[in-house]
Parts: sequence; structure tokens; C-alpha cells
Amino acid sequence: MTKRAICPPEVQEAADALGMSPGIISGDHLFLTGTTGPGPDSTMPEDAEDQFRQAFAKIGYVLKHAGKDMDAVVEMTSYHIGLRAHFDLFDRIRREVFTAPYPAWTAVEVAGIRREGAVVEIRIIAQMM
Repeated sequence: MTKRAICPPEVQEAADALGMSPGIISGDHLFLTGTTGPGPDSTMPEDAEDQFRQAFAKIGYVLKHAGKDMDAVVEMTSYHIGLRAHFDLFDRIRREVFTAPYPAWTAVEVAGIRREGAVVEIRIIAQMM
């Protein structure tokens, strides 16, 4: 089985610096690297809502570069620092981003995320068919 990297220009610099692919198409699915919410200047906003919206925007860039949109997402895993403190806000934004039928979703509270200041990291699997 072959695989193909997906790397939109909006995240190319970060992908190169980290030595990773923002997305990989393998078979009928697109697997996205976990995404946090820094702004275009790479600074992490303190506001959780800004982080959530920017993380979903970055996911959208990768999907668009692969010729897909949020409707292609079949599974989402979100990793949260302080899940209970911001769950309702994250859930509201998630419902703005996705439409029914909603992707399968698992939300996990974690002790830490690699990116300093991040309160969420989102991992996505999308269907390519």
C-alpha cells in the first residue's frame, strides 16, 4: 500500500521544522497529525477559544489541500488539559465546525501536551472516498 503526504503551505514551515507530515493519505483514509492552536505567527494564544478555532482552521487547511472538507472527518480524538474547565466551550465550537452525521469522538484529559501553552490537541481521521 502506498502513502502520500499532505502538507498545505499554511503549515509547511512548522512541518519542516518538526520533521513530520500534517497529513498522510493511506488507502481510503487521511490521517492528520495532532493539531494545536497557535496563531499564524506561531504564538500560542492564552484564550482557549482562540486555540480551539485556530486548531480547527489548521485541520481545515490540511483537509482542503487533500480535496476534502470537514464533512469527510469520520473520527476525532481530542486531548485536553483542564477538560472539565473548557469542555462546554470546546463542544460548542465542535458543533459549529461539524454537521450531522457527526464524526465519532473521544475526548481525553491529559497531564501535558508537547506544545507549550496548548490546552488541546486534536487528531483527525478523514475518509478519502
